[in-house]
Amino acid sequence: MAKEKQIIECVPNFSEGRDMSVIKQITDAIESVEGIKLLDVDPGEATNRTVVTFVGEPQAVVEAAFRGARKAAEVIDMRRHHGAHPRMGATDVLPLIPVSGITLEECAELARQLAARMAREAGIPCYAYEASAFTPERKNLAVCRAGEYEAIVEKLTTPGKQPDFMPIITENGELRTERYDCTKCANETNHTSQLSVLSSQLPEEILRSGCTAVGARDFLIAVNYNLNTTSTRRANAIAFDVREKGRPRREGNPITGTPMKDADGKTIMIPGTLKGTKAIGWYIDEYGIAQVSMNITNINQSPLHVCFDEVCRCAQNRGIRVTGTEIVGLVPKRVLIDAGKYFLEKQHRSVGIPEEDILNIAIHSMGLDDLKPFNPREKVIEFLMEDGADTKKKLVDLTVKGFAEETSRESPAPGGGTIAAYMGALGAALGTMVANLSSHKPGWDDRWKEFSDWADRGQTLMTELLHLVDEDTDAFNRIMAAFGMPKKTDEEKAARTAAIQAATLYAAQVPLHTMEASAKAFDICRAMAEQGNPASVSDAGVGALAARAAVLGAGLNVKINAGSLKDRAVAEQLIAEANDLIQKANEAEKEIMAIVESKL
Repeated sequence: MAKEKQIIECVPNFSEGRDMSVIKQITDAIESVEGIKLLDVDPGEATNRTVVTFVGEPQAVVEAAFRGARKAAEVIDMRRHHGAHPRMGATDVLPLIPVSGITLEECAELARQLAARMAREAGIPCYAYEASAFTPERKNLAVCRAGEYEAIVEKLTTPGKQPDFMPIITENGELRTERYDCTKCANETNHTSQLSVLSSQLPEEILRSGCTAVGARDFLIAVNYNLNTTSTRRANAIAFDVREKGRPRREGNPITGTPMKDADGKTIMIPGTLKGTKAIGWYIDEYGIAQVSMNITNINQSPLHVCFDEVCRCAQNRGIRVTGTEIVGLVPKRVLIDAGKYFLEKQHRSVGIPEEDILNIAIHSMGLDDLKPFNPREKVIEFLMEDGADTKKKLVDLTVKGFAEETSRESPAPGGGTIAAYMGALGAALGTMVANLSSHKPGWDDRWKEFSDWADRGQTLMTELLHLVDEDTDAFNRIMAAFGMPKKTDEEKAARTAAIQAATLYAAQVPLHTMEASAKAFDICRAMAEQGNPASVSDAGVGALAARAAVLGAGLNVKINAGSLKDRAVAEQLIAEANDLIQKANEAEKEIMAIVESKL
């Protein structure tokens, strides 16, 4: 199965919000990394702070974050900084946020590596916070930032308050190109010596840069729920019903009564129903309505669609309706896909439908276009990255007619391997179609989940095979590129030969992957021929025929490319695997066609 592309977001906060030339130098440093998509630059004059948002694949994002922090340390002097927002460094906070294909734990490890590099190579002392914190108390940013920049000497010289990663400082007060890991300090003598140097004189580089909190956190969604009321008080009441913090427990009147205190003098709270959320109610002049404004800080614990339903429930209890939802900023695609599937399942409808249809269900179910049109291409991070990428047009983006015409041209690619992958996708698509028709068949309502699961499997398989359509053509182009390498010297000849062999191996492995994926379509087609809507049994049969053609066609490509490999042991293994899949495909197709013929 094609692995989901890894994407992370980075939202560094830089302590400069007034001088655009300084901000531009920092964002230029970030954008100097290939593969980075700069999404937003939001300067604030009163806070004297700029929030920058960019996304990309993990290594590119980490590199861009390092370059941005290093540049900020060069162009921002914290000794002269003043603003309304708490801060302790030129780069104040630097969180890495998982968007797709990567876990929070993986981002936390990347954050620790980044913090260590910033201390080692840029001389910036770094705290590890949120998910990357080494101690529970440092998960809280306020603990790391206590005292702000003005407490920098105390923060760097007091055991227990020191950053997790610090540059090494020599006895004459100069920075060395290595870092001091306070989390692994086993040498008390070195520790004391380091503190002595810091107490006497901090290097100018550290005084300029201050400290940075580097960490990893879940994606935060800012969302407003539109209400059919103008009452801020009632909107606040709904917000207090749902937000994790809840509302104070009061004596007597629940609104005007005195808040109750516990034995320690702390206000006793009645918790809300949604973990990982913060919310308030407010009135928006622009729209003439009140809203429940919410930050969802843990989208795994409280997904957007769950929050929507709970706000609707609490609003209805107070005689109010939620008329729609306003997403502020951007969201990962999975947030809307999960929502669309959630609402489909509530209707007992199949979730094995195209992604675009699932997104439309999410948009209409939550009223995302209530106040203004909602365009997923402008609000979903993955789509923004796709639209911003400078890539050639994919074969799968062509029309059916255009695909056939492109295949017919005298160029050798796309060729048989690409067509095989497309036939496999069509085989999976036909099986999926029968599953969706069966899921919605009158009288079969109690079986909707059974067929929905088959359709969902089919959609995943179809997506994988459509990816292989272009990957097979790319594999052939790699071979052509390798043959085009220079071959004047012995070194060039050796490099060219190695590149040809590597590309040829890849060109044999890709169609083998196509064979394996296409073979999975038989399970879906067999199940649909046996159990699916009888009126569509012929479609399941055609799906099986397409899957067999895909397996056999891709097998030919495995064999022709394996024949050019010098490593015969590898070549014979590839051919043996291909022959095994061909045999099983012939048997599966024969079995499924017998089922189909018996029902015609």
